[in-house]
Amino acid sequence: MRLVTIVGTRPQLIKAAALQPVLRARHDEVFVDTGQHWDDALAGDFFGELGLARPDHALGIGGGGRADQIGRMLVALEPILAAVRPDAVIVVGDTNSTAAGALAAAAAGIAVAHVEAGLRSFDRRMPEETNRIVADHLATWDLAPTPTAVANLAAEGIVDGVSLVGDLMADLAAATAPLIRDGAAVLPPIAARLGLGRAALRPGGYVFATVHRAENRGPDAIARWSAILADAAADRTVVLALHPGTRAAVEAAGAVLPAGVVVTEPLGYRTTLALELHAAAVLTDSGGVQREAAWFGVPCLVLRDSTEWLEAVETSAGRMVVVGLHRERATAALARIAPPHTSEADARARAAAMDLRPAGAAAAIVACLESRPSG
Repeated sequence: MRLVTIVGTRPQLIKAAALQPVLRARHDEVFVDTGQHWDDALAGDFFGELGLARPDHALGIGGGGRADQIGRMLVALEPILAAVRPDAVIVVGDTNSTAAGALAAAAAGIAVAHVEAGLRSFDRRMPEETNRIVADHLATWDLAPTPTAVANLAAEGIVDGVSLVGDLMADLAAATAPLIRDGAAVLPPIAARLGLGRAALRPGGYVFATVHRAENRGPDAIARWSAILADAAADRTVVLALHPGTRAAVEAAGAVLPAGVVVTEPLGYRTTLALELHAAAVLTDSGGVQREAAWFGVPCLVLRDSTEWLEAVETSAGRMVVVGLHRERATAALARIAPPHTSEADARARAAAMDLRPAGAAAAIVACLESRPSG
């Protein structure tokens, strides 16, 4: 088969890194990067670190409002699809790049395969929610990562072409986990890079946080999650990997982040996984970071009012809590799931016992593509 894969953001590069070797072993892939994450700190280093092929087409479409961005992507994708004439277009996740790729393919009469189909937060104020709904309803193959995602599709009348394939990110995390298990080896170089002493970044001695979603970039939201981080930083270091868009929003709001919060640019994949694994806890609004914390068994506060990754919460034995931006709820939950007096021992035991297995998602996805669904 001749396939076009369309990505555009850092999480999509992670998933492409898991899928691409399996896909290219059997099929002809044209790789398109829309450039939705145009910042080098977000995406530039990922190609080398993850072993991804350089894009056949790099569109450089970053910035601007959502409608403007999707519109420019559609215009740029149309001639590529006309020239390549693929058998199918693969889109991944819930981004503007996914919506644009699905729309462009459908307009050209090309079959769409949506990886991570069926996820729902049931909050259509989120652009991610409408992006994934559009892709799901246009797709020939709806490739679901969880049983709940399959059920969500069925509830919307989507049954034909639905397959439960597992999570691509689990495949890559499983391959990377042995390289980051030893906290005594991996944390000191990270501490030096961040200008921290070893004691500040010892296993279980810090909290790792990320904030990137649009709903957490308004002045009120910034004040609320900053207060949560301030409480977390009262008795340990907080490392905040801050998305450039969120950093710009903080600066525009004139906000000052709390003392004890070490702000860094988004970090490489392996470094991020290491910081997650060895943290006392993770605070995040990222679906990807949430899942990684769940696989590692790391206590996690979800800084959103809802999540599309329900299984991560339900199977966490109480270690993962959806707290939104409610300060008292978040602070109480953090004290319960990651008490400072046990966090170091918990982190060391967790890393020693880690046995993360791949989901086999890449092979399952390729098998689905090779068997066109009926209906």
